[in-house]
Amino acid sequence: MPTSQDMTTRLDPGLLDALQHQVALFARRAEQTRLGGVGQVRNSMDRAAYLLLNRLDLEGPMGVKALAAGMGIDSSTVTRQVAPLVDTGLVKRTSHPEDGRAVVLQLSPRGQARLEEVRSSRRALMAQVTDGWSDSERESFTSLLTRFNRALSARQTGTEVPPPATG
Repeated sequence: MPTSQDMTTRLDPGLLDALQHQVALFARRAEQTRLGGVGQVRNSMDRAAYLLLNRLDLEGPMGVKALAAGMGIDSSTVTRQVAPLVDTGLVKRTSHPEDGRAVVLQLSPRGQARLEEVRSSRRALMAQVTDGWSDSERESFTSLLTRFNRALSARQTGTEVPPPATG
């Protein structure tokens, strides 16, 4: 298996330098703007809350361990991040349908409405930032960014890099 040194010597160092620089700039700008959106809801939901609510919306009710595993973080972090979402009524704790002793987290109707409000604002931001891009350019960028994020996640968790989606 080639080492990372073998891989970097075969690739264009200038291109790798440009890529890492652009990723660093993206990370800084994303943090500065928090990619929150536009309008009144701009920056009104932190990244952790958005990712948790989004996952519950897409995958349905689940326990803390499943939520943590799916997000690649530990259960104590999820517990800490979910607490204010429960306190503000965006997430509700309910009994597991098959095991009444277990607790599952579920997006509340208020959480669903708030998430849609934030998504709408963030869609507007993405439309503004990519104004002048073709649909094909947006699709390519999204596909490559998804692939990049999956590779970073796989590296972090020590799993195999999933193959790119075909479609």
